[in-house]
Amino acid sequence: MAGGLRQVAGLPDPVGEVLDGWVRPNGLRITRVRVPLGVVAIIYENRPNVTSDAAGLCLKSGNAAFLRGSSGAISSNLAIAAVLREAVAKAGLPADAVTLVSDTSREAAVDFMRLRESIDCLIPRGGPSLIRSILDNATVPYVIDGDGNCHVYVHADADLDMALDIVVNAKTQRPSVCNAAESLLVHADVADAFLPRAAEALAGVELLGDERTRALVPGAGAADDEAWSTEFLDLRLAVKVVDGIDDAIDHIARYGSGHSEAIVTRSVEAADRFTTEVDAAAVVVNASTRFVDGEEFGFGAEIGISTQKLHARGPMGLRELTCAKYVVRGTGQTRG
Repeated sequence: MAGGLRQVAGLPDPVGEVLDGWVRPNGLRITRVRVPLGVVAIIYENRPNVTSDAAGLCLKSGNAAFLRGSSGAISSNLAIAAVLREAVAKAGLPADAVTLVSDTSREAAVDFMRLRESIDCLIPRGGPSLIRSILDNATVPYVIDGDGNCHVYVHADADLDMALDIVVNAKTQRPSVCNAAESLLVHADVADAFLPRAAEALAGVELLGDERTRALVPGAGAADDEAWSTEFLDLRLAVKVVDGIDDAIDHIARYGSGHSEAIVTRSVEAADRFTTEVDAAAVVVNASTRFVDGEEFGFGAEIGISTQKLHARGPMGLRELTCAKYVVRGTGQTRG
């Protein structure tokens, strides 16, 4: 956690950055400047490192951090927040720039989501039940850190050794996180050569497949709509043999959550089609979905990974915790 805070501290300050500017024919000089959001509220489950990450990112981007963790980590969260508040005060800032809600009841969580007079932006970090609670109860503006039903598609011309490394890493390196792969799509032309190798390399992973997959991997279970739609967050993987890139894109459009999708291919044309037509916060070519992460993107840390399209999309670092305002400078101009 301390290392993450040092990384964030070393990043450029986004506040005050001039995004663009121009001069009108009447002499008005207009600039668009990056400014803080204000009070950023984060409601999250279990992981106490979110307490330090969120506080550091909010402070660096000029915001106040209003934090509400879960009962399972309340002792750690209180200890971390106390250290941060002490450090903030020593730096000459108000200690309340970092505030942790100690009440972990559901009623308090709902009240937290409705503090329109205090909160400028709410960001949830948690599972489906937390996201559902936000959608049902929140009256403040929010950015959804959504599910990660991520796919890896192995195209007909893929380097199969590379594809094998990518699939194994995307699924097994840390299966409990949102950028882990949950589905594998394999072009029919390489399924015979690839799927038996993949099944062997994924020993310990429960495979659920369509009929063509089960014919090549006899130990695989049967996949259904629920399997295709599920973010397992576990050593389970849904596998499908597809007839081409159109079939793969259609499958992702139907079942994907808009988080991260990957293609393994030697074809520039196929890669360009995939990156253009797949609707997701991040589209990856010839690499693991596990790289869709604020630290891996060079953001130092992240406040979450947004699957929305308004305000922020993808890993949310310092710049995503700001918005812009227009500054207009004149020399006495009036409008006729």
